[in-house]
Amino acid sequence: MPAHQPAPPPTDRPLPRLAAALERATRLDPLAGLYDRISRTVVPSPGRVHDELRGRSVGHPVHSVLTDLPIGLWTSALALDVTRPDGHATAARRLVGLGLLAAPPTALTGLADYRALSEPARRVAAVHATCNGIGTVLALASWRARRSGHDGLGSVLTLAGMGVVGAAGYLGGHVAQAMREPRHVPGTAG
Repeated sequence: MPAHQPAPPPTDRPLPRLAAALERATRLDPLAGLYDRISRTVVPSPGRVHDELRGRSVGHPVHSVLTDLPIGLWTSALALDVTRPDGHATAARRLVGLGLLAAPPTALTGLADYRALSEPARRVAAVHATCNGIGTVLALASWRARRSGHDGLGSVLTLAGMGVVGAAGYLGGHVAQAMREPRHVPGTAG
């Protein structure tokens, strides 16, 4: 029986290598700057609301918790599409719609956390946010197609959206887990 081989360091794996390359990609700075401006426009200035968006009451950032809502709802719709394509079209459409309703507060908490990121993390987060935006647009297109009776097209659009959102989730996980950002001090604005 062969000896267990240790997992290669993350830089030897393609996805961590890609994420690390995004950290260093200065060509992403204009996109990161755009998200910084959006964050400063949409998210209240540091204070009580800002602190709550960052998770002061719960003791850690809430963005990663809220991401479970749209992802879970859209995944559930896709599961119905695959397992019960003829019997649950209305339920799948409603799940996609509920995911769309969950997306804005999830994005808002991400934008609140964005201000606390380092420059390399902002680059990765900018690609994360862009992918999530594309995934949300695909979910909206899916919902509209389903509402018009084009359930097959809606299913395909949900599948495509979940692929993009999955990539976004990987990048968000890289920021939160590998880079350990945003650094959060409960009870403080920042």
